[in-house]
Amino acid sequence: MAISNFSSAHVVAETLLIDHLGQRGDGVAHVNGVTRYVPYALAGETVDAIPLAASDHMQLVAVRTPSPQRIDAFCAHFGTCGGCAIQHWQPAAYRAWKRQLVVDTLARAGIDVEVADLIDAHGAGRRRVTLHARRTPDGSFPVGFAAPNSHAIIAIDACPILDPALGGALEAARAIAARLTPVAKPLDIQITAADNGLDVDVRGSGPLPSKAIAALSQLAEQYKLARLTRHGELVLMRAPPVVTMGTASVPLPPGSFLQATVAGEEILAALVAAHCGKAKHIVDLFCGVGPFSLRLAAKARVTAFDSDAGAIASLQKAAASARGLKPIAASARDLFRRPLVPQELRDIDAVVFDPPRQGAEAQSKQLAASKVPVIVAVSCNITTFARDAGILIDGGYRIETVTPVDQFRHTPHVELVARFAR
Repeated sequence: MAISNFSSAHVVAETLLIDHLGQRGDGVAHVNGVTRYVPYALAGETVDAIPLAASDHMQLVAVRTPSPQRIDAFCAHFGTCGGCAIQHWQPAAYRAWKRQLVVDTLARAGIDVEVADLIDAHGAGRRRVTLHARRTPDGSFPVGFAAPNSHAIIAIDACPILDPALGGALEAARAIAARLTPVAKPLDIQITAADNGLDVDVRGSGPLPSKAIAALSQLAEQYKLARLTRHGELVLMRAPPVVTMGTASVPLPPGSFLQATVAGEEILAALVAAHCGKAKHIVDLFCGVGPFSLRLAAKARVTAFDSDAGAIASLQKAAASARGLKPIAASARDLFRRPLVPQELRDIDAVVFDPPRQGAEAQSKQLAASKVPVIVAVSCNITTFARDAGILIDGGYRIETVTPVDQFRHTPHVELVARFAR
């Protein structure tokens, strides 16, 4: 089985037997005591691969003996675009591997807990995409995604993992890049599907001349963009972009964080609410624009904190206009430098925390010293979660349940929700 997306010109290929899949979704082979990593290979396969310069990673050339679990990828760009790592594996085997990533990482950290079945949260697909545009030596300006382990841009005409609500996003990005072609700098074009249109933020362009702004304004009308910003600064707005969270309508700050899929947000929020149980006063740490707070407030009083002042302002506005919610008090606070201390948590029934990838080590130490009866942790990084979980366990908490959630289907990224109790 040849892999047409890969080139082996002028390099002698090695024949390898793939032992298993690693944490990044690469096939792992052991050759004379040396470990090799081969993207797009599966366990049990015999493959031809060529070494990459100064790296233990290989480039797949051909599959000599395919796994019975190998399937055809559904995207024509798979293997050249670096966005998806796994489209070539049967879904059941892929799901088992992804859950096992959580099991193995927690076991290595000495954390003994039952890991629930993986919950698929792809839903309709990704509601946010960041497209790249780079000038090439021949003067062209391709728009798409970065190639694997490269800054080269693979121009794409369609991406089947995107939410249909992002319809027109690729065309809009290409049109924006074309208008900014005189700009020599690379462009990153982030597009979010809001309820009322596309929210676009362009980065890397540098200051825009008035002529370019006028051209972008015309494009915004043509592609019905809700808002267009440059590095978060407003260029034009046809309508303030909003998203629905629970019963609330949330105005989006430019470039604000959102869960990757609508289904992912809803599933994570439902798990969080279930783990909080009948708590009457909940603290939501790293709350963002309020995907948990605005749902938890249907039954409980919520105090929310995040370092992003823009996100806090959006949460406050959404909470003020939503009906039927209990009070939400939201404040801007850097929880890395100023974590909540035990005295501030004396009358709290449950704490929810959903930090960025680096985790919340400082905050976890303060939580471990508190008397809060229930802590619900949400994480997008198993390794930092294991570190923070260890801190809570050493502080006297017991970990009761861990549920892995897959809203980044076809990648090695997995999220999880865990409940701790005293």
